[in-house]
Amino acid sequence: QVQLVESGGGLVQPGGSLRLSCTVSGITLDYYTIGWFRQAPGKEREGISCISNDDDSTYYAESVKGRVTISRDYAKNTVYLQMNSLKPEDPAVYYCGTDLYTIAVDKACGPDADPYWGQGTQVTVSS
Repeated sequence: QVQLVESGGGLVQPGGSLRLSCTVSGITLDYYTIGWFRQAPGKEREGISCISNDDDSTYYAESVKGRVTISRDYAKNTVYLQMNSLKPEDPAVYYCGTDLYTIAVDKACGPDADPYWGQGTQVTVSS
């Protein structure tokens, strides 16, 4: 059974930083592309960053490019999202997810992605 547990969200001021973590059990991340998604109230879900199991290639949505970095720790079976320069438009529930078969990072983060989700972690940006 695949389980994903996100953590690291919280309240941060504009311009601040957060590091989100997603610990996965039930599968070995060595074999799967995985990513981070977010959903704000009244908005569509957005795939913001994905990392490939194949060659560690990465995808970043334009909305976060240059401000976030995705990484993975194979030994800990964990994927991270370092978020810097947080903006007022970044608040959302952030989820990690993998569908267990898509390799290409742009598709894994695309609108048709249908991954297994964790429970999410709330990110709030406010002064």
